[in-house]
Amino acid sequence: MKQRITIDHVGIAAHSLAEGSRFWELLGLDSNGEDEEVKDQGVITRFFPLDVVDKSSTNIEILEAMGPDTPIGKFLDKRGPGIQQLCLAVDDLKSMIAHLMDNGIQMIDTSPRKGAHNSSIAFVHPKSTGGILVELKQR
Repeated sequence: MKQRITIDHVGIAAHSLAEGSRFWELLGLDSNGEDEEVKDQGVITRFFPLDVVDKSSTNIEILEAMGPDTPIGKFLDKRGPGIQQLCLAVDDLKSMIAHLMDNGIQMIDTSPRKGAHNSSIAFVHPKSTGGILVELKQR
């Protein structure tokens, strides 16, 4: 199964969107659209797109926890601010999940769920990726 794989975004946990955005704004990046609450993940997101290359762009995503008992709140408590996940865009998310599971990869999500911007996403467990939380997103 061969799919196009691109980096959709790098998710960075921050204590606040303002604090997490400061460096990227100093670089000259502008946030894309409105901040978004993803309630089922307990997070508020802000995206900073990089230049478009081959009709797609990679984004920097700043993640602010909506509370201490959310995944980002727990990440910040344990590790502090920093890269929380790498998101890869795939052509067919459902078949990619099945392919990975068929090959012994541990998934956090065994079927797609709703992510930011109404996207379909699934997370791969860090135990299967060398310690990196990988988010897969339907292109």
